[in-house]
Amino acid sequence: MNQPSRNGRAASSEELREHVEDVRGDLGRTVQALAAKTDVKARARQKAAEVKHQAAEKAGQLRTKAADVTHTVEDRVAHPVKDKAGQVSRQARAKTARAGRLLGDRTPEPVRRTAVQGARALRGRGVVVLTAAAGGAVLVWLAYRPRSGRR
Repeated sequence: MNQPSRNGRAASSEELREHVEDVRGDLGRTVQALAAKTDVKARARQKAAEVKHQAAEKAGQLRTKAADVTHTVEDRVAHPVKDKAGQVSRQARAKTARAGRLLGDRTPEPVRRTAVQGARALRGRGVVVLTAAAGGAVLVWLAYRPRSGRR
């Protein structure tokens, strides 16, 4: 009944028990590994969690990269664009002021006073004036439009 042990002598019952326990442990681990491989739902959940984690990491990396690129572009483009916009704005103000001075110099005094009074009266009523002007434009268009079918 005694079988030879690994070193060639007869195995004692204690050694056989230990060997049986080792084999049972190995067998239990193998069965657990096989059961885990056959549990499709658990594997799918685990894979989904891994993919979700990877996607979150990638999204964070992309956000950081986009912010870096945005800052780089702003640094390269914003200053020249702002400078050009400021220059154009200054030129427009200068030309408007010059045109106002020329117009003021060439406009007779009574016309200037009447224009200033009209501008004061219309301040804050821009919508009313624009609506009236649009209505007048429609009436003129209706009066002078080509009429098809009538002669």
